[in-house]
Amino acid sequence: MEQTSPALRPVIVRHRRPFSRTTLALLLVSLPMLLYLLFPILAMILRVNPAMLMGNLTNPEVGQAVWLSMVTTACSTALGLGFGTPLAYLLARRPFRGRSLLDTLIELPMVLPPSVAGIALLIAFGRRGVIGMWLNDAGVSIAFTTVAVVLAQTFVAAPFYIKTAVAGFVGVERELEQAAAIDGATPPQVFLWITLPLAWHVLLGGLVMSWARALGEFGATIIFAGNFPGRTQTMPLAIYLGFELDLDLSLTLALILLGVAFGILWLVKAILRQRVSVL
Repeated sequence: MEQTSPALRPVIVRHRRPFSRTTLALLLVSLPMLLYLLFPILAMILRVNPAMLMGNLTNPEVGQAVWLSMVTTACSTALGLGFGTPLAYLLARRPFRGRSLLDTLIELPMVLPPSVAGIALLIAFGRRGVIGMWLNDAGVSIAFTTVAVVLAQTFVAAPFYIKTAVAGFVGVERELEQAAAIDGATPPQVFLWITLPLAWHVLLGGLVMSWARALGEFGATIIFAGNFPGRTQTMPLAIYLGFELDLDLSLTLALILLGVAFGILWLVKAILRQRVSVL
């Protein structure tokens, strides 16, 4: 068959479609909500003086709060990934009696007021708590420590990853897993080489949601862990304290928190867009 030279092939020029009337109408209707969501963020960014920002970045309290937030959220996200993935797979693939009740209990920390979550953790793991009193007798204290920060973040943030991971595992076609099993793959091999690669983008989105929720956690942390600089004072707690003592310091931490969250979300969205374009 005679092949056409690339130079002679027709060039297809794709033009962007102009906005339709419906699109413009929807944009106008959506404009109040869009402005409402964006204006406070822009106002905060414009309020920060660059010289003040650079000066506060060298403040030891800022460095401690940023470092503690990064470490504790990394630990809580890792706990959610390590222990939440098997639970999500169980809910997605194994029907059993009481599954609906278990699923509802997992969702409960997502809708509980943070103060209620903090009190529940304190009653469970405090020095006079149900488990905490036994730990206290053994010389282990959890409340008002860095460990308490990680536990508070995990309690309120892990359900976001678990629920997303359940949806990711449900979306994997069972025929592919069954084909791998017929070829001789063991259940762990099917999970590692078939299920996880097909669901990883959904799991990544769930991890980011969980990490973002942990990064912004305030209520449960201040009740269960307290607000001690260098030990339990994360960025949200430092912003709260700085709002009462030093507004400029609070604005600096808020801007750092905003920049980190935006950067991570933008990176993950870029990775997911790249995956979609490859597919």
